[in-house]
Amino acid sequence: MSLQADFFRKDFKFNFKARTSRGLMADKTSWFISLSDVNNRGTTGWGECGPLKGLSVDYRPDFENVLNRVLKDFSRIDHPTLADIRRIVSPELPSIIFGLETALLDLQNGGQKIIYKNSFLAGARIPINGLIWMGDLDFMMTQINEKIAKGFNCIKLKVGGLDFDSECDILSYIRKRYFRNDIVIRLDANGAFKIDDVLYKLEELAKFNVHSIEQPIKPGLEEMEELCRKTPIPVALDEELIGKHTFEEKAKLLQKIKPQFIILKPSLHGGLQQCAEWIALAQKQNIGWWITSALESSIGLNAICQFTGNYDVTIPQGLGTGTIYQENFQAPLKVENGMIYHDPSETWGPIA
Repeated sequence: MSLQADFFRKDFKFNFKARTSRGLMADKTSWFISLSDVNNRGTTGWGECGPLKGLSVDYRPDFENVLNRVLKDFSRIDHPTLADIRRIVSPELPSIIFGLETALLDLQNGGQKIIYKNSFLAGARIPINGLIWMGDLDFMMTQINEKIAKGFNCIKLKVGGLDFDSECDILSYIRKRYFRNDIVIRLDANGAFKIDDVLYKLEELAKFNVHSIEQPIKPGLEEMEELCRKTPIPVALDEELIGKHTFEEKAKLLQKIKPQFIILKPSLHGGLQQCAEWIALAQKQNIGWWITSALESSIGLNAICQFTGNYDVTIPQGLGTGTIYQENFQAPLKVENGMIYHDPSETWGPIA
């Protein structure tokens, strides 16, 4: 099979003021790979590359040039496989690896946005958390009330961006107002806490029966190992996993730090094959995990949902970002009562 490989860029506008610990985001850019068989141009596989500014190792000014070179090299391979992607694409280009894997799997499955044939495509529902975006207290409270009213029983809040007492007030509000709802609370600090007061803050946050906290301190700090031993709240590593490419590096990190959870984003953590490797290592060491999208459009989110469908997940995943853009691609992905699922009665819109 000889391939024709192309890509185009698309900028997505948020439906709201999307604020993270790294600042306000007005829009999000993704590059979309198309792969087609030169002998069968009617079948096209699609994949999304969406590096994040300030976070992705492959967010760089020459991204399009790099992507163009990768696609030229890949299109020269006869009958390419996933193994060829790992062979020719640098591990320092995780979002390109993810986009290329997705496009190739889609093409191999007939160009129908089918990445994996599993229970998710048959209608199985995946529990997800409701993401609460940073903002003033009123904005965050409104989001919390809306998510819970829509049936979410697990919500995820960013911490470390507001005054700490105000963040505790929000958690107190949730526990007092929704004490009958048994709401699971996840926190994400994005490395915002300082070494000298992180344990104090975790002890205060633990009073609100928190499920877990993502990346309480910056990645790469020696103190993370001790923190995971002493923490009153289970710690989930996220940014800490970025840049660990080999099986040996991954195993060494998990064995050394011994986190309670890891969180996997294919666009950041090396693509689908690398995430599968992380999961296998985590399960071997009895470390919990869940999968999260990284602000991808419907193309990337669809692939991540189908990848997640390969596993028997029981805890909420981070896959609830499908409605954050003004002009996302029409897709048969639905969210109801804190679950995401594939609705076969819906169709894909044009990819352009």
